[in-house]
Amino acid sequence: MIKRFGLVLLLFLAACGQEQQDPVLTSELTSPVDVTLHWRPEAGAAGQVVEYANAADGEYTILEFSPSSRDTYKHPDLIPETQFYYRVRPFTGPPSATVDVTLPPGDEVPEIEGPDWTAAVKGGGGTHAVSSPESAAAGLRAEVKHANGILFTWEDRAADEDGYLIEVKPAGAADYRVAVQLDPDTTSYGVITLPDEKTATYRVRAFRFGAPSNLTHQTTGKV
Repeated sequence: MIKRFGLVLLLFLAACGQEQQDPVLTSELTSPVDVTLHWRPEAGAAGQVVEYANAADGEYTILEFSPSSRDTYKHPDLIPETQFYYRVRPFTGPPSATVDVTLPPGDEVPEIEGPDWTAAVKGGGGTHAVSSPESAAAGLRAEVKHANGILFTWEDRAADEDGYLIEVKPAGAADYRVAVQLDPDTTSYGVITLPDEKTATYRVRAFRFGAPSNLTHQTTGKV
């Protein structure tokens, strides 16, 4: 019995040692006020959510929804002599079909007259788990409202989503980026576009967060 207990203890310690040696997330100070993160992407995830707080048990703020092709993030120009805690979380969920949008020339954003078409609208009622391909939003439509505004509408088919993402891939870009994070059951939202989004491809994604990674901690230096 003693020998068996000793073997179990050794295996447990070895597993703990492996976890400590091979964390999902690591970080480094690349200057006194710049932190660079590196992580191991989770297989099958749509990407990773990068988050930070100023205390280990503090309120975490999302820095970026990174695509699955990326495994690093630079957090620049931070407050000197301050603690920063980081974690990443995978997010999953099937994307909708895409729509291509070409906006007319111009850079003005006119004032909205009448109802606010940019406001999020909730009309949920989906019945499919986000883990199912059938939860992908259906019927995505894009209505150009002006030279820098697009109204997106879609059918919510997900039942357990943490929210929706509107994702954009500007012409010439290598990958999609998240333009907007929305609440669960959203079926409409108006986007005011960025200058590089005059011609772009869009999609929406019902998503769920996965479990957070290990925490990594850095304290910025003096400048």
